[in-house]
Amino acid sequence: MVSKEDFRRINDYLWEIPTSFHPKMQVPVWIFADEEILEDALDDLSIIQAVNVARLPGLVGHVVVMPDVHQGYGMPIGGVMATRVPGGIISPGAVGYDINCGVRVLTSTIKYENAKPYLSDLASVLYRNCPSGVGEKGSIPLTNEELDQVCQQGANWTLTQGYAEAEDLQRTEEFGCLAGADPDAASKRAKERGKGQLGTLGAGNHFLEVDIVEEVFDQEAAEVMGLHTGCLAVQIHCGSRGFGHQICTDYVQNLQFAVIRYGIDLPDRELVCAPIESPEGQGYLAAMKSAANYAFANRQVLAWHTRRSFQEVFGKQDSTLRQVYDIAHNMAKIETHEVDGENLTVCVHRKGATRAFGPGFAGLPTEYRPLGQPVLVPGSMGTHSWILLGTSASDRLSFGSSCHGAGRVMSRHKAKREIKGDRLKGELEHEGISIRAGSMSGLAEEAPQAYKDVSRVVNVVSQAGIARKVARLHPVAVVKG
Repeated sequence: MVSKEDFRRINDYLWEIPTSFHPKMQVPVWIFADEEILEDALDDLSIIQAVNVARLPGLVGHVVVMPDVHQGYGMPIGGVMATRVPGGIISPGAVGYDINCGVRVLTSTIKYENAKPYLSDLASVLYRNCPSGVGEKGSIPLTNEELDQVCQQGANWTLTQGYAEAEDLQRTEEFGCLAGADPDAASKRAKERGKGQLGTLGAGNHFLEVDIVEEVFDQEAAEVMGLHTGCLAVQIHCGSRGFGHQICTDYVQNLQFAVIRYGIDLPDRELVCAPIESPEGQGYLAAMKSAANYAFANRQVLAWHTRRSFQEVFGKQDSTLRQVYDIAHNMAKIETHEVDGENLTVCVHRKGATRAFGPGFAGLPTEYRPLGQPVLVPGSMGTHSWILLGTSASDRLSFGSSCHGAGRVMSRHKAKREIKGDRLKGELEHEGISIRAGSMSGLAEEAPQAYKDVSRVVNVVSQAGIARKVARLHPVAVVKG
């Protein structure tokens, strides 16, 4: 086990477990946390999982743990690791089951006070137009050929089909498409699950939320992003649905043999992996990119559904929704980072962590390059969410990464046992938040008290210098599966 005494305090918001903690650690573990968050992290196995990650072959720099950390499959949620290319490994357990689960934010000039009488109707229309729930089918069933096109083209496919605006793709991570995707690397079962689910939210912690821009901390950046105090914004949080989940399931099983074949000493079977340059590693990477592109297209179709819902309630003239940004938080990507004074090509695995590149990054739209990349940090129902910007320091400190949300402190099982969904719904609606949910038990799983204080999490990454605050949002309507 790990105790607080095993950490070396680097500063008020950064702690280290040195390689001396375990003889097989290849790199140290860095955790961004204040004292309370650090102590909370010791209540589950997340820090032990991070130490296990640090024992994998081919790692560079340090394993990063974000303040929203909690126990996951293999690598903790909120974990980041970088492996050499070539010479390192790639691991499905360090990406996660919901490949390219991510967040999209849309913004408007609709004043909350003007919209208030219509928010209940808006919530109902969004719930009707944006399918949610386990296994729920979408409004755009795909043929085999169309699914392959989505896998290869990502959000570009939605543009050709009329579900996107050109600016949407410019304001999406990787412009909405990862090169090198190969749909043939995905199993027949994965494709069957994916064909009918494009344009759906799913269940669990996925949601569509209407917010008010409550406070702006950087007026210049907010103006560029189109964030206006007192106006409505929308968050869409979902991923690659059953398609991505099945790809992860398949490769977790398939790579068990690769571990034996390549003589990899695993500290935990859930961290099953393969050399990134091996046929097995390249196969997973190509399949993962297919799922990532599917997820970009999925959120784009949901944005289209959201826009038509706003038009239905507010009319076409006053309901324009512009995209702020779309980011992923379950992905492995080939990037270049400075490590110990040397520029290295690495495979950065971000699991429950988002990219947070600073000013000057060429992969941003022109208007964002002087600012840095938007970082979208949703809270839980009834709590704030945040819009941040990446910083130059994040490259050195966290492989250009930041937190992705609040982070659980209560298991789903415990939340369902202790919290009544119908009572929670009444409490939130009493606070002025319209709730539409297909399951009261599912609603209970995602109760605000099941999560950390997202503002405390954001304060840590802000004080640590890996992101900076732009705006704070507050929910006024929530759609859940």
